[in-house]
Amino acid sequence: MQSPRLSADRPAMLGHRARDIGFGIQFPDSQPDHARSASWPGGRPYANSVTPPDGPPFGPPSGQAALPELHDTVVVAAFEGWNDAGDAASDALEHLEAIWEADPILEIDDEAYYDYQVNRPVIRQVDGVTRELVWPAMRISHCRPPGSDRDVVLMHGVEPNMRWRTFCAELVAIADKLNVDTVVILGALLADTPHTRPVPVSGAAYSPESAKRFGLEESRYEGPTGIAGVFQDSCVAAGIPAVTFWAAVPHYVSQPPNPKATVALLRRVEDVLDIEVPLADLPTDAEDWEQAVTEMTAEDEDLAEYVLSLEQRGDAEVDMNEALGKIDGDALAAEFERYLRRRRPGFGR
Repeated sequence: MQSPRLSADRPAMLGHRARDIGFGIQFPDSQPDHARSASWPGGRPYANSVTPPDGPPFGPPSGQAALPELHDTVVVAAFEGWNDAGDAASDALEHLEAIWEADPILEIDDEAYYDYQVNRPVIRQVDGVTRELVWPAMRISHCRPPGSDRDVVLMHGVEPNMRWRTFCAELVAIADKLNVDTVVILGALLADTPHTRPVPVSGAAYSPESAKRFGLEESRYEGPTGIAGVFQDSCVAAGIPAVTFWAAVPHYVSQPPNPKATVALLRRVEDVLDIEVPLADLPTDAEDWEQAVTEMTAEDEDLAEYVLSLEQRGDAEVDMNEALGKIDGDALAAEFERYLRRRRPGFGR
């Protein structure tokens, strides 16, 4: 894992608004988002798909194989870019693709959705000699997690630059063809939260009952949204239940990776699917990340004092929430059930 470094640069605005205090912790620069997971096993079966003028495609292009027959399907989606502070959400999707050995279904890299001067294509080396051109795209894959009787479809790609409603209509049409009955959207935002405390996860659910089930507090946010919010709205409008989970990333350490936030999002995937999500080395990476950030903040007196103030404010809010939560027996029961599931031998490993 790369070590963070202190920087005088302002933190990158990858999520919702963040307080600018004039300093930040950054990780070494990495390659563009859409190049990080460009290796696509089995080729790109539906590359260069084009949305016809009368609406999104409801089947594969002529000459291509049909979409697989799936049942009781859950979509887990993440979008790189504005919705993905610290790459926490896209890293969670990449982790699921790897541990569940997801098979590619199709790829949407329609130039009607992307401004290539904003999200430029990337040249990458394949074997040290051959070069490959990688375009920003939305990759859709399928897997059947061990121990689950449900199909899982993973939607992972770059937030489009234009025609969001058409883009989301295309994703919803694909979800309909795959018999999707639940959509889970992962995101990450910058927030005034300390790196030393559990990662706050907020979200939006499709009903008050689902909000209570997943322990989501009612969001009071009003303001700009990203493709994650638009996709959720499109799903609900089409009659597909959709829930969004947002991990809060400390704005003073906004650069990727953030394995601690990634783990927090994967825990929420466990809650929805009610199955084990093997975490591999992520918990250790999260501990190492927290220790590295703690050591770096200790070297800056102003930053250390600021982190302490965040800790004190956060602890006071937790105490208040716990006092109020004692009144809600259903929420306590749901939290206790999650605790028992994670106490099972080998769970999450």
